Amino acid sequence: MAQLIDGKKISQEIKDELKEKVAELKEQGIEGALAVIQVGNDPASSVYVRNKKRACEYIGIRSESYELPEETTEDELLTLIETLNEDPKINGILCQLPVPVHMDENKIIRTIAPEKDVDGFHTQNVGALVVGQTGFVSCTPAGVIQLLKRSGIEIAGKHCVVVGRSNIVGKPMALLMLQENATVTICHSRTADLQSMCRQADILIVAVGKPKMITAEYVKEGATVIDVGIHRQENGKLCGDVDFEQVAPIAGAITPVPGGVGPMTIAMLMNNCVEAMTR
Repeated sequence: MAQLIDGKKISQEIKDELKEKVAELKEQGIEGALAVIQVGNDPASSVYVRNKKRACEYIGIRSESYELPEETTEDELLTLIETLNEDPKINGILCQLPVPVHMDENKIIRTIAPEKDVDGFHTQNVGALVVGQTGFVSCTPAGVIQLLKRSGIEIAGKHCVVVGRSNIVGKPMALLMLQENATVTICHSRTADLQSMCRQADILIVAVGKPKMITAEYVKEGATVIDVGIHRQENGKLCGDVDFEQVAPIAGAITPVPGGVGPMTIAMLMNNCVEAMTR
């Protein structure tokens, strides 16, 4: 049976380390605050926002909440972001996605000051990642790197296959694995013979958004499988993009859903917030 990569445990370790760091910074007179903006009341977004505020409280930084009604105009939202950009007491700004359909997500991301973009979505931060310069890294891919490193899984020299090419997970994930000296293949919906591509992976990272799509036929024996997906099934239980029951007996190591990648995203958001305090 595969080694279970415990995201809950590893994310807790990271938050405990950050808590100590925040206490040290406070002794030097450095305080931190994260502004969290939510437009509308999408239930999933509300859960994420609540978890982010809780994590802020745990590590010892202030969170300022801006809960805006669905009918807020794009201009009103952009004005709020620009005000927060200018506020020296705010280190990080996070606008919970998705936003209502009458708003341009890209424009919102571009308006957040790159040095306060703790989500790591601004083109300036993405560009810094491409050329290997300092910037904020998208939280989910950064969390996957920590899961691998803290679970003792060697990355350098390994063949990593990333399934999915989104700007939030797939692309930055591939770049981070390259930085860690893996050989990287990116697969997507137009990849010919996806199964055989995935079977070549020493490390298979799946972010496709399709429940239980990756079955045993996609996985090489002994491979490390990282499941970024999360879906609620008809029976109310959560599952990922990987069929855990089928894949776990073949894999060398695997992340569960829930309790794998999910908790790491918030831990790495907190990491970016603390980094914003020190820059």
